[in-house]
Amino acid sequence: ISYTGETLDYKAPLLKSLQCLEQNVLPVVNYFDKSVTKIIPTLGWEQEYFLIDEEMYYARPDLIHTGRTLLGAIPAKGQQLEDHYFGAIPARVFDYMVELELECHKLGIPIRTRHNEVAPCQFECAPMFEEVNVAVDHNQLLMDVMERVAKKHKLKVLLHEKPFKGVNGSGKHNNWSMSTDTGKNLLSPGKTPKNNLLFLTTFVNVIRAVAAHSDLIRACIASASNDHRLGANEAPPAIISVFIGRALTNVLQEIEDKIKDSKMDELLTTDLKLDIHNKIPEIMLDNTDRNRTSPFAFTGNKFEIRAVGSSANCAATMIVMNTIVAEQFKNFKDDVEALVKKDEKRDHAIMRVLRKYISESKNILFEGDNYSDDWAKEAEKRGLSNVKTTPGALEFFISKQAKKLFTNHNVFNEREIEARYEILNHNYTLKIQIEGRLLGELAVNNVIPAAIKYQNQLLENVSMLKNLGFEDKEYTSQKELISSISNHIHHVKSNVDKMIEARKKANKIEDQSKKAKAYCNSVLPYFEEIRYHSDKLEALVDDSLWTLPKYREILYIK
Repeated sequence: ISYTGETLDYKAPLLKSLQCLEQNVLPVVNYFDKSVTKIIPTLGWEQEYFLIDEEMYYARPDLIHTGRTLLGAIPAKGQQLEDHYFGAIPARVFDYMVELELECHKLGIPIRTRHNEVAPCQFECAPMFEEVNVAVDHNQLLMDVMERVAKKHKLKVLLHEKPFKGVNGSGKHNNWSMSTDTGKNLLSPGKTPKNNLLFLTTFVNVIRAVAAHSDLIRACIASASNDHRLGANEAPPAIISVFIGRALTNVLQEIEDKIKDSKMDELLTTDLKLDIHNKIPEIMLDNTDRNRTSPFAFTGNKFEIRAVGSSANCAATMIVMNTIVAEQFKNFKDDVEALVKKDEKRDHAIMRVLRKYISESKNILFEGDNYSDDWAKEAEKRGLSNVKTTPGALEFFISKQAKKLFTNHNVFNEREIEARYEILNHNYTLKIQIEGRLLGELAVNNVIPAAIKYQNQLLENVSMLKNLGFEDKEYTSQKELISSISNHIHHVKSNVDKMIEARKKANKIEDQSKKAKAYCNSVLPYFEEIRYHSDKLEALVDDSLWTLPKYREILYIK
């Protein structure tokens, strides 16, 4: 905590969010089961990461200082053949994984799975589900253990969301659910009408919470590193939507239609006993493909928040998730009790309120391809936000709605919200600033000298051929190479100069949010320009003169 009492870490707000979740969910669960006395939110994270040779890592200043390659031409062979994904784990990596798991078990981290991921040198591990607070601690510990164990094997773990351009980046999927002290998962359907109604109540309220606070979910996953990954045809886009699968879509539609037609008793006595119970298990069998393009997907007995970045602290997302669900359950109870006071049967009141929420949440439900341009247009029509950069997404964190949410539930006070907003913007600025400085250094000290050296060799070659009496057409290719190299050198240097000037202007801005936006909008665009021409030079220059290890050398463990 700070000197004046504000919380500075993730732990205190996480514990507060867990407390407010239980306070607001428990009374609703007691509608269905009086024996429940505790609500336990659970988290199962999946940790993706890259593992590269230590020597390659230390030969790349950009990897050392930023966690990603600021330059680097895409290799001829990347992940096209899926041969890494479906292949055996390399022996050297397997040895690392075994030791990692042993060290994790010593610390009580229940790691259970290990496998290759899509990109070369990319892997994943995941534990058993645990109570959220413990799961967050275990993930923080895991990231530290991963790095310590890797050193013993002369390997380096990369947790950056997008360390290599042109191949998949890494995420940390947060699988969230709620359990009771009686051993029931609230997102698992039961065998009796009341258990099915409890499942539907939980399920619909979570969807409603996401529909009401999707912008806050976007804000909590925002970071400079995750901006490179979101929407890059490998990870969920910046548009937050919910996938529930065809079976449950039909169930929700049936509830909406029958209540509209005043068939409440029929729905409660027949469908909840038979049809819905028969339909819900189908998602366990048929729909576990999960629509991997969705940022927020129901996957059988939990919701998978897929847009969380691999280097992130799970607590940031869990704080938001717990708080918005707590708020939603509070609203649900108020709405149900208001109908009960008007002499409506409680089960009827519950179903009527659920129908209302289903109708209000339709804009957030999407079953199709989240990567498609059509979805971006459709999402705009639905009123869903599509904020692609961190400085823009962080604005949601200080909205009136967000402030009211957090302060009402005593998760953050207003001073803490404002402070975190400023710190997150400042952190974004510093990361882009470091990357910009390093990119300029690499361009001027590595890329341009190598290109000029090779260009001089070509010039000498042309001069010698000319002196020997060769005709112009016989060294046209060399001259074209010289011209092409000159063009790319010019663009690299001129864009570095422009980037430096843009950085100088941005540095004069005192307001942290405005400075972050200036770095995002005025400095960052030069990165791609510099990289494009540098990568072209990498493809032209003599391999022996290029000083930085290339992708084809880094991405395959020997």
